[in-house]
Amino acid sequence: MKKLFLLIVVILAGFSLYWFVLRTKDTKREKAPKTAPIVLNTHSDTFNLKVDAVIDAYMKMKDAFVEADGELAKQYAITFSEAVAQIPLEELSADSGSIRASAEAIANDLKANAASIITQKDITEMRKDFSSLSDQMYPGFVKMINYEGSTLYVQSCPMAFDDEIAANWLSKEAEVINPYLGKKHPKYKAGMLNCGEVKDSVTRN
Repeated sequence: MKKLFLLIVVILAGFSLYWFVLRTKDTKREKAPKTAPIVLNTHSDTFNLKVDAVIDAYMKMKDAFVEADGELAKQYAITFSEAVAQIPLEELSADSGSIRASAEAIANDLKANAASIITQKDITEMRKDFSSLSDQMYPGFVKMINYEGSTLYVQSCPMAFDDEIAANWLSKEAEVINPYLGKKHPKYKAGMLNCGEVKDSVTRN
């Protein structure tokens, strides 16, 4: 009788162990696949749209310099300055008062360089102002505001001015299209249009 009882206990224990293992495997199979973490914007949609308008005006100004079209570059310099003025930099106060103050200082410098482009008559001098403006855009401006837009490529030409002075600019494309030597250079014509290299890129954090 005792042997029969022990046999029943062993059988029940074995069944319980089998059921537990089977249930554990099923549970593992039923787990949902992992999903990528959701990336949340630091800034409001309004803030990012205003920054996008600045980038758009900058790119159009750059393209005007590629074509050696000084008057068109001036028009987009005006658009650029107006777009910078419309960025709600007060949003940055939530991060730090010093960040907002620094961003406002850079914004003022951007507008000052844009104003200089507008008043220049010589396209070489305009391009020099554009070079200064580009250096303020990156790393200063885009880093300071924690840029959240599409990828920007930081490009550089080692012979932008007088065949020996380097200058940088930003582009939305990795392909180098040089705004300083452009398509209508007095010496090289369009021969140096692709002179330069990608030095860095800016992507959202």
